[in-house]
Amino acid sequence: MTKTEDFLMEAFAGESQANRKYTVFAAQADKEGFAQAARLFRAAAEAEAVHAANHLRALKAIKSTKENLREAIVGETHEFKEMYPEMIEAARAEGARDAERSLSYANSVEEHHARLYHDMLDGLGAKKESYPYFVCPVCGMTVEKEAPDKCPVCGVKGSLFKKVE
Repeated sequence: MTKTEDFLMEAFAGESQANRKYTVFAAQADKEGFAQAARLFRAAAEAEAVHAANHLRALKAIKSTKENLREAIVGETHEFKEMYPEMIEAARAEGARDAERSLSYANSVEEHHARLYHDMLDGLGAKKESYPYFVCPVCGMTVEKEAPDKCPVCGVKGSLFKKVE
């Protein structure tokens, strides 16, 4: 990689993190009744998403859907097989229960995401039905078509899942 490509990857990571952080900050501001602060956080989050997308385009990192699905499978598989297990063990050894739970939830869900991407790749191009996905607000479990009665990872009520069209 060139120095410029390294910088673009670093900038992409930073902008992506800022986007997510500001989105969470907006929800907290809403919860505390600070509507205008929440709007500012959401606006800044959107701007950071624009920056991140621009950096990906400059890197020529947005490929065909088939290539993007393959990359997603590789990334998700790395996370649940290599990245998260080490992190979970460290959190457990340090007695960081909240971190262990957060990392364990993510690990379980990433494996499921890899399967969803793999299934999508296998059926890409075939005429398929259209259906929504549902995402657990606690652990991120993602399911097709309808929410379960309760989350298979964290046990939260399925009625709390967020529908994604």
